[in-house]
Amino acid sequence: MFRFKYPVVQTDPPLSPRETLPTMYDLPSENPEEPGLPDEFHDLQPQLLSFTFRPRQFFPEQLFCESDMNLYYDVRHQNWYKRPDWFGVVGVPRLYDGGDLRLSYVFWQEGISPFVVVELLSPGTEKEDLGETISSVNQPPTKWEVYERILRVPYYVVFDRYTDTLRVFSLVSGRYQELNLTESKVWMPPLELGLGLWQGEYQGINRLWLRWYDEQGNLILTDAEREKQRAEAAEQHAAEAQQIAAEAQQRAEAAERRAEILAQRLRDLGIEM
Repeated sequence: MFRFKYPVVQTDPPLSPRETLPTMYDLPSENPEEPGLPDEFHDLQPQLLSFTFRPRQFFPEQLFCESDMNLYYDVRHQNWYKRPDWFGVVGVPRLYDGGDLRLSYVFWQEGISPFVVVELLSPGTEKEDLGETISSVNQPPTKWEVYERILRVPYYVVFDRYTDTLRVFSLVSGRYQELNLTESKVWMPPLELGLGLWQGEYQGINRLWLRWYDEQGNLILTDAEREKQRAEAAEQHAAEAQQIAAEAQQRAEAAERRAEILAQRLRDLGIEM
């Protein structure tokens, strides 16, 4: 009985899921002009910035900050917008006209530009974020041109989480000049706030984050961090009070023992108390 021997076909090893699944930059967006969908870091980092954006000289109802919101900047081209990863405005009502949540930020209606814009670098937007692209004729200006020439945003911050590089540009005589950062942080005098890199845990993730800090260099805490700090302080106070009570009990017991010893000695001498 003959058995057929089928030829062995050499195939490449199967690709791993990491190699076959698309990255976030390959996924399409409902807007064909956008390179892809945002990643998790683009959600968490802006949250942290918003939760701790607290300039001392402004009440909370005088502040507005948001992430991934359409920012309309030219009344002559009302469909042109940019969408910063995060931006903060001071001196405007927290609610539009003091009573409604914003659907977008329309510069010619608000009358006040953002004071600081933060862009989190992505491979698809890096060149535009850093002002390395030039707008085409009859096309919307680039982010850099809008922030620098039209909105005149005083501070433009760019953070690359892949290289942990922080770059800050300050508006000087109408042009952005990059600041020389020696400690990966910048102080913004008009806000009395600083912004810098901090290694720590947020939402269960330990990495470098952009954080606001005060003039003493202390982090501006989130509500959750303040609550945790208060709970730890209360626990520490309770432990200290318990220690004080235990020491007082020990002193009382020692005094009682000394009194018993003295009474016994007096009885031994025939002296009744």
